[in-house]
Amino acid sequence: MNAFGSTERLASWVGICPGNNESAGQRKSGHTRKGNVYVRRLLCEFAHAASRTTSVFKSKFQALRLRRGHQRAIVAIAHKLLRTVFLMLQRHEHYRDSTTDYEALAVQRNAPRWIKALTKFGFITPAHA
Repeated sequence: MNAFGSTERLASWVGICPGNNESAGQRKSGHTRKGNVYVRRLLCEFAHAASRTTSVFKSKFQALRLRRGHQRAIVAIAHKLLRTVFLMLQRHEHYRDSTTDYEALAVQRNAPRWIKALTKFGFITPAHA
């Protein structure tokens, strides 16, 4: 990821960052740049998928879609996904969604196995399980 240096440079290379052209208070074209069409197409497809999950991307998509429209919201989510993936790869970290309670999921998934082990070793009786 050192070839790009920052998330802004990578987004500019992909062509997923919006233009910011303003002169004398007049906002001109804010079209996205021409970039790597293959990566851009994949990111937009990932953004469509992320907008249908129970993640922070879905809530952001819904908020943006009301104000800016469907397609601009998809491009914004694709930009957010690209920045997230870049930082994950740069920091060597796994993705942790802020809306998901991972500890509750782990307890829900492992509770039957834990109860079975406690029953097996005699810590609880089968009637309590």
